[in-house]
Amino acid sequence: MWHILGAGSLGTLWATRLARAGLPVELILRDSARLHSYQQAGGLTLIEHGQPQHYPVPAQTPDHRQPIQRLLLACKAYDAANAVSQLASRLAPGAEILLLQNGLGSQDEVARAAPQARCIFASSTEGAFRQADFQVVFAGHGHTWLGDPQNLQPPSWLADLQHAGIVHDWSLDILSRLWRKLALNCAINPLTVLHDCRNGELQAHPAQVACLCSELSELLHTCGHSAAAENLHDDVQRVIQATAANYSSMHQDVRQGRRTEIAYLLGYACDAAQRHQLVLPHLQALHSQLLAHLAARGLPSH
Repeated sequence: MWHILGAGSLGTLWATRLARAGLPVELILRDSARLHSYQQAGGLTLIEHGQPQHYPVPAQTPDHRQPIQRLLLACKAYDAANAVSQLASRLAPGAEILLLQNGLGSQDEVARAAPQARCIFASSTEGAFRQADFQVVFAGHGHTWLGDPQNLQPPSWLADLQHAGIVHDWSLDILSRLWRKLALNCAINPLTVLHDCRNGELQAHPAQVACLCSELSELLHTCGHSAAAENLHDDVQRVIQATAANYSSMHQDVRQGRRTEIAYLLGYACDAAQRHQLVLPHLQALHSQLLAHLAARGLPSH
């Protein structure tokens, strides 16, 4: 049985594809009001190639008594540990938690909240966006890398993902993949917020992007993830060009007055630099400017 906490874009994308493959899935929604809204909607809708398909996936609240063997955590990074704490008493012996959070830091918080469970980290390039409550558009087929730094043995349920058409690989160095994705985010997203621009407009600020890439590469080398630093600047420029018309997720969050995941992205990078006594002036200045920008809009800095 797959339990999925979080009915946002990725949670819905996974739930509908697993259900479509005939696998048992249960959604966990935050409270009875949210469960009632879901029941009114009658299930989840996945829109693929313009075609909507409805899936009446069963749902429950965190206080349900059903034991959890396998939990897909698809909430925001800042909600992850608290969500798992609420479910800790339901986790069966040998339970596994699959973590789809952005950035780094929340994985360790979850592991502390559920020391009895195996935590499997994920890094995904799949594109999806929520069109309405419980309705998700599958915007782009991507890839999901999974791994467990504590246990390199792949879990048996990877066959479920193959059956569901979820393209994936088991990575023996998942932390390097997560660090690389974090570095790409740090070099692009905060600048799009401060310049109030689409990703492609960062091509007008080449020196700023280059300085950040240089410092992020230094950080990755110092943290023992040299492979994640390879050709970082080239990759950042490629992403900027490939997503030129898009607004970054952080830009969208700030524009809509939503809490950002800064603490698990740029904040995590700056904390890591401080732990290693590494002075990265451009990265630290960017962090300070972004914190001030958020504070001026009444948004939290964590």
